[in-house]
Amino acid sequence: MTVAVVGGGISGLVVAWRLRSRGRDAVVLETSSRLGGAVSTRAQQGFLLETGPNSFLDREPATRELASALNLEDRIRVADPAAKRRYVYTRGRLRSVPASPPAFLGSDILPPGAKLRVIGELFSGRAAAGVDESLADFGRRHLGRTATRVLLDAVQTGIFAGDVERLSVGATFPQLVKLEREHRSLILGAIRARRAQRKALPPGSTPKLSGALSTFEGGLGTLIDTLGASLGDAVRVGATVEGLTRVDGGWRLAVSEQGRRAELDASQVVLAAPAYVTKGLLQPLDVELAARVGGIEYAPIAVVHLGFDAATTPAPDGFGFLVPPTEGRRLLGAIHASTVFPFRVEAGRVLYTCMVGGAKRPDLVGLDEPALVALAREELEALAGVTAKPSLTQVYRWPRGIPQYTVGHLERMAAVDQGLARWPGLHLTGNAYKGVGLNDCIRNGLQLADALVAAGP
Repeated sequence: MTVAVVGGGISGLVVAWRLRSRGRDAVVLETSSRLGGAVSTRAQQGFLLETGPNSFLDREPATRELASALNLEDRIRVADPAAKRRYVYTRGRLRSVPASPPAFLGSDILPPGAKLRVIGELFSGRAAAGVDESLADFGRRHLGRTATRVLLDAVQTGIFAGDVERLSVGATFPQLVKLEREHRSLILGAIRARRAQRKALPPGSTPKLSGALSTFEGGLGTLIDTLGASLGDAVRVGATVEGLTRVDGGWRLAVSEQGRRAELDASQVVLAAPAYVTKGLLQPLDVELAARVGGIEYAPIAVVHLGFDAATTPAPDGFGFLVPPTEGRRLLGAIHASTVFPFRVEAGRVLYTCMVGGAKRPDLVGLDEPALVALAREELEALAGVTAKPSLTQVYRWPRGIPQYTVGHLERMAAVDQGLARWPGLHLTGNAYKGVGLNDCIRNGLQLADALVAAGP
């Protein structure tokens, strides 16, 4: 019997692709008319625009494995070296983020007293066992108040667009918790981890995974298009799953497709839709499980692209900038998209990708498109001095954009796993649960598919 995958975003596509590559029958049911969810690339007026995520870090073996199997490894494009410099807007202007400890000591990213407090992290202690701290509490213990407010909050803003006081450090940055548990000090842990990594490599060799910021030739949409093409008629778009029923030997799905209702029997069901959609499918089966999944919050995000013709504005330096919420600005940050990946624009053009909204300013995402464009232009002028008029403006709005792993998320996920044990053959995957990034979705999707294959029919 087939495995029914509900949701045609990156997670669902990866699960179905892996199953079929291992000889298992699988079908993807996607309610919209296109695949990929928030991941998509659009060509417009000489610009390549990403509708959601812009890139991935080339440090996940599963992503490389997938790219290789899809014959996309040679189409991976690494960010231009000019994009290494990053900025944070703090104390009234953009300041460069130091790339090394010596550079940090000589930088102006923090006031002198705050830098001394960061150095004092060497003497930090461990948290009590079993405590799920907020990211803010963890940061203040290790780095101090100012560094947490300026640096740590900026970093989480670029990933989660969340509230640093509410996000769980164990769920959002588990590597930090691991460093603390194993080494006490984050600084000492990072130094020791780097040394161990170097020793693990044969002399003169370089790691296959560069760790560099990367995308695919043609944008991230290339990955979605290739997965969709490889799945062929196993993908059904415009197919809405309206109900799930447990039957002997598996599951029965009620599917509405092109105005017609039908039933599909499956041995296994993978729910790869957003948590709020999955809640509706689980509600008739298991009220408690549905409540757990439905309790996952989302931060709204608006992506505002501003494209400029050649010679109308200078090409910006570096990857882009982030704005800590305490600065009180209306922009979360901006990516210098044409500097990071020059192939995404025709020669000489400049593309800024601005982010608006998040957990702290959800109201801004409700503005109409002209208002969002005006906001982005005003903020870009105030923060980065960009005064030129863009030749291209494009807004992509995600009212429920980024899942928020708030304090208690790990406990929630343990309860979800226990709840799923009551329903053999029912599985969840996606960015709402155990990682929001593209790498996370690919790794988790491949692992789930492999587990289903190993378990047999």
